Amino acid sequence: MTRFGNTSSLPVRLALGFAAGFLSVLVFSHGMIAVLHPAGLFPFGPWDMTPVPPLGVPQTFSGAFWGGLWGILYAFLEPRLTAKLGWWLGGIVFGLLPTLVFWLVVMPLKGMPLGLDFFLSPGALVSVALHLFFGLGVAVFFRLGTRLIGRSGRAAA
Repeated sequence: MTRFGNTSSLPVRLALGFAAGFLSVLVFSHGMIAVLHPAGLFPFGPWDMTPVPPLGVPQTFSGAFWGGLWGILYAFLEPRLTAKLGWWLGGIVFGLLPTLVFWLVVMPLKGMPLGLDFFLSPGALVSVALHLFFGLGVAVFFRLGTRLIGRSGRAAA
């Protein structure tokens, strides 16, 4: 049996990455939104169940699904990030990737303006903080998952 990082197989590692990203959105990202929204720093509240097109999935679960996909990417990058930066700092740095994709791909696709005014705005800082916190959450849940899998594997052996 080959090893890929901290888990025994690539499918387990990818599933763990998806779960870590999904949970990070629900717990870390929306937890931070729960603090930022009442302060007027975030446009919508946490755990929003408003349906979003095209499938009518609640906004929270749509975001969590995308977080899960980012978690899969984290599962691939985690060994390198952890080796160079440690597990928690590696997760925070990983959070920069979704930030950049949001700014440079998603915002232009949605017709949102990009420019120096945006990058210096409080909204941009909130976006960075939210994504960095998401990255930390992915690292926390991924590490927790690898430890739980490791314990169950030792118990079965």
